[in-house]
Amino acid sequence: MKCVLDASVALSWLLEDAGGRQDYAAAVFDAKTEAAGVVQEQRSQTFLAALAAARIVCDANTHEQALTAGLQLARRFRLSAYDASYLELALRLTLPLATLDGALLKAALQAGVRRFEAS
Repeated sequence: MKCVLDASVALSWLLEDAGGRQDYAAAVFDAKTEAAGVVQEQRSQTFLAALAAARIVCDANTHEQALTAGLQLARRFRLSAYDASYLELALRLTLPLATLDGALLKAALQAGVRRFEAS
């Protein structure tokens, strides 16, 4: 199950989120671990083990885009550089974006990137 995963979702797997957004983060986690063939009787005991099980891959080319496409997206949508990098990656790889960040999601939808849906 491929998607661009931002830190707001990944960190939500570790941290308790009282804002009611934990359900989305849990659904993304379950979809990624299920797609990877990982059977989990209960939640992972450690954050690093959970990330390893989800088979998250870092994009080696994102840094090359930072001062070109990434910077343009940051300016266009008034995003931070790191949020623009998630958007740039989703656009470049034509993948949905898994995020809990409202401003990033709004920019992604305006740019034609769909939100990752677990089901």
